[in-house]
Amino acid sequence: VQLQASGGGLVQAGGSLRLSCLASGRTFRRVARGWFRQAPGKEREYVAAVGWSDGSTYYADSVKGRFTISRDNVKNTVYLQMNSLKPEDAAVYYCAAGRVVDDPTGYDYWGQGTQVTVSS
Repeated sequence: VQLQASGGGLVQAGGSLRLSCLASGRTFRRVARGWFRQAPGKEREYVAAVGWSDGSTYYADSVKGRFTISRDNVKNTVYLQMNSLKPEDAAVYYCAAGRVVDDPTGYDYWGQGTQVTVSS
């Protein structure tokens, strides 16, 4: 499974960004698609995830109501729509493929990170 993330950038607080993660290869092996983020000096955070077949979702409390994860089965792409961005959302965002939506430790395929910067 190969994952390619894109869509990061610089945005003002209150603004929006949409991240994309294109998957290729034997993607059927991993039914969960997730987004993680890591800011300098902080631990990696499990942000959101979606079940590829059933559409089940997970959101961290810190992003509920502001971020929306979705999938396009035809394009084999997962999106993370981020609205009402805050300076504390700034981080490198990584997409990943795993076995179970509810298990952040089960992700074993990772894309390259995409930087999100939020100016106050």
